Amino acid sequence: MGPILSGLRAADPQLSSLLVHTGQHYDEAMSDLFFRQLGLPVPDVHLEVGSGSQGEQTAKVLSRYEEWLLKADPRPAATLVVGDVNSTLACTLASVKLGVPAIHVEAGLRSFDRTMPEEINRVLTDAIAELLLVSEPDGVENLLREGRPESAIRLVGNVMIDVLHAQLPAARTLRQPEAMGLAPRQFVLWTMHRPSNVDVPKTLASLVSTMARIAERLPVVFPVHPRTRARLEAAGLWNKLEQSPGVRLTPPLGYLEFLSLSSEAKLIVTDSGGLQEESAVLEIPCLTLRKNTERPVTVSSGTSTLVGTDVALLERLVDDVLAGRYKRGKAPTLWDGHAGTRIGTEVVHFLNS
Repeated sequence: MGPILSGLRAADPQLSSLLVHTGQHYDEAMSDLFFRQLGLPVPDVHLEVGSGSQGEQTAKVLSRYEEWLLKADPRPAATLVVGDVNSTLACTLASVKLGVPAIHVEAGLRSFDRTMPEEINRVLTDAIAELLLVSEPDGVENLLREGRPESAIRLVGNVMIDVLHAQLPAARTLRQPEAMGLAPRQFVLWTMHRPSNVDVPKTLASLVSTMARIAERLPVVFPVHPRTRARLEAAGLWNKLEQSPGVRLTPPLGYLEFLSLSSEAKLIVTDSGGLQEESAVLEIPCLTLRKNTERPVTVSSGTSTLVGTDVALLERLVDDVLAGRYKRGKAPTLWDGHAGTRIGTEVVHFLNS
C-alpha cells in the first residue's frame, strides 16, 4: 500500500485516499511493526476483525466494511484491494454490491490449485473487479482466458518490488546476519506456513528432518510464523529444531530485519509467494516448497524452482547451489521499483473516465 498511496498522490494531489486496515493480520510483529518500518500512515479505518475460520473471517470483513461504506459520506468513488487474502475478496464483494467499483492490484495471478483459499479469493475478486492491475504477463493471459475484457486490464509491474528497492539500503544498514553471528552469503533463510507443508504431521516431520540435515552443512535461519510454531509443537517437533545446532529459530521479524537477512542469504527455501518475488529481484536462488505457483514468471526467469514436498529433490538442489551449479535467473520485466507510479496513473485515469 505504501508505493500505491505515493503513486496516487503523485498522479493527482487532490485525490483523497483513505487507508482501511481490516485487522486480518493482527500480530504485532506482522502488522503494527510493518506500518512503523515502512512509514505507512496510521489507518483511517480499522475494522478489527482478528482471527477465525476462512468463512468467519471473510464474513466479518465483508460485514464490517459494508457497514463502514454505508455510513461513509461521501461514499468512496472506488475500493482498491491488493493481493489474495480473505480481506481482498470480502472488501471487493461489499463494495461491488453497493455499486462502488473495485480495483484489484496483483490481479490475474493463478496457481490453478483450487484447494488453496488464496486461489478462490483471486478468481472471484478478478471476476467482479472493474480495473485489473497486473504484475506479470502471465496474469494478463489468465484474465483474457477467463473472459475479462482487455480494456479492464493493465500491466503495471510488481508493487512489492517498489518496497524492496526503497527499503533495501535501510535494511542493509541493520547488518542482521552479522548480529546473528552469520557471514553474508553463508546461510540459508527458510520460511514455511502453508497448510500443505505444516498441517500434515508426516510432511512437516520430513521437512524438519531435511532442514536439520541442511543445517549441518550451512546455518539455517528459520523465522517461525505463529501458525507454524503451533503445528510444530502439536507434532512434537519444536524440541527437535531447538536441539539442531545449525538451526537458528527466531520469532516473526520486521520487514527491514527480514530483508536484511534475505538480501544476504546464500539460498532461500520458502512457500511464500512474496519471497519468491523478492528473491527474483535479489537474484538469490529460491527453492519453493510448493507443487505450483501463482507467480510462474519466477520459475520461467530461472530465479525459483518448485520442489513441493520432495525432500530428495530439495537436497539435490541445495547441493547444486553450494557447488555453484544452480543457474541464476534475472528479474522479470517491469519489476523495476516504479509500479506504484504506474498504478497511480491508471487509477486516476479510471476514476476520471
